Amino acid sequence: MSAPLKVHESLDAYKRQIPFFNYPGLFQQYEDDYVRIFKDVCNRGAYIMQKDLAQFEENLKKFLNVKHVFGVADGTNAITIGFMAIGIQPGDEVICSSHTYIATASSAQMLGAIAVPCDIGPDNLMCPKSFESKITPRTRAVIPTHVNGRTCNMDAIFEVANRHGIAVVEDAAQALGSKFKGKNAGTFGKFGTFSFYPAKVLGCFGDGGAVVTNDDEVASKLYKLRDNGRDETGMVVMWGTNSRLDNLQAAFLDFKLSHYPPEIERRREIARQYNDGLKDLPQLALPPGPDADNAHFDIYQNYELAADDRDNLRLFLKERGIGSIIQWAGTPIHQFKELGFKVELPKTDAFFKRCMMLPMNMTMTDADVQFIVQNVREFYKA
Repeated sequence: MSAPLKVHESLDAYKRQIPFFNYPGLFQQYEDDYVRIFKDVCNRGAYIMQKDLAQFEENLKKFLNVKHVFGVADGTNAITIGFMAIGIQPGDEVICSSHTYIATASSAQMLGAIAVPCDIGPDNLMCPKSFESKITPRTRAVIPTHVNGRTCNMDAIFEVANRHGIAVVEDAAQALGSKFKGKNAGTFGKFGTFSFYPAKVLGCFGDGGAVVTNDDEVASKLYKLRDNGRDETGMVVMWGTNSRLDNLQAAFLDFKLSHYPPEIERRREIARQYNDGLKDLPQLALPPGPDADNAHFDIYQNYELAADDRDNLRLFLKERGIGSIIQWAGTPIHQFKELGFKVELPKTDAFFKRCMMLPMNMTMTDADVQFIVQNVREFYKA
C-alpha cells in the first residue's frame, strides 16, 4: 500500500473532490471508442435486435460460462420475465432478502405474486435460516440477491430450497463476475439476472439488463417473452412484452466487456487498500477483504461498511470533498410500510442504522483512496 497522506499537510487537501460515482468519467474513459461505436451503429441503422446485441450476448455467455443469455430493457424486466418463464402465478410467494433494491420484490408483485422478505446473516446477505423460516405451502421460489458484488452462500441456500422443493433464481444485478466456489453469480439457479445501469461495474449509458439460464425450456420462454411473444420465425405464439436491450447500448456493453477483467482487479485493489487502512478501527465493520475467503471471488460493485456515528462521519467526509451514500436511501424493502410489509427483521434493521458506502470508482487514484482512509481515521481520532 502506498504511503499515507497527511490529511492536514496543505490547504489543497480540502480542494480535493472525490465523488461517490463519476458519471462523466464513465464516458470520458473511452470517449473516442464510444464515438466510433455510435457512428458505426447509427450509420448502419442498426437500432433494434441487430448483430451487436447477438455478439454481446454471445460474449457474455462465454464470460459467464452459461448456455443462454438474453439482453433485456433493464434489470427489473429481467427478473419479471424470468418469473414469468418459470410460471410464477398470482398468489405464489417468493422469498427475497430485505437487503435489496425494491425491484427484486416488485417484479413478483407485478405478477400478482407475494414478495416475502427475510433477514440477513453475518455476511449481510440472505440468511438461509431466516429464508427457511419464511417458507409456507404457497412458497414457489427464493431469489437471493448478490449484493455489492459478493455471491451468497449458494450451498446453504440450495440445501434449504431442495429440501422444500423450491425453485432458486438469482438477482445478480450487482455481481457480474462475482463467483462462489468458482461458479459465476447468476448461473446457479433456474435463471439469473443482471443490470447494466450506469453505476454498475459493467454499466451502459442508460438502462439495460440481461437474464441468463442453463435451462433450455426456460430459455425458450425467455426468447419469446422479451419480444412480444414472437418465436424464431417471427410468429407470435404466446403473450409477451417488449423488453429488448437497445442495440446501441449492447454495442457499448460489448466493448466494455472486453475491458472488464482489469476493472474488476482495480476494484479489488481499492478494496484491499480500504481493508488494510481501516481494519484496525473498532468503530467500523468492513466487508470481507478480497483475500479473506477462498470460496468467494468478490468484484466490489460497492464498498459497503457499517460505521458508528455514521451520519456525522458522512458529513465529515463531505466537508472534505469525499462523496458517500447510504444504499437504497437507507431503506430495506421490509421497511416500506406503505407497501403493506409488517415483518420485523432485527439484523437488517440494525445494519441499516449503520451502513454506508465509500467511493469505489475507476477514476480514483491510490492517493484518493489513501486520502479517504486518512480522513476516516481522522474522524475517529485513530
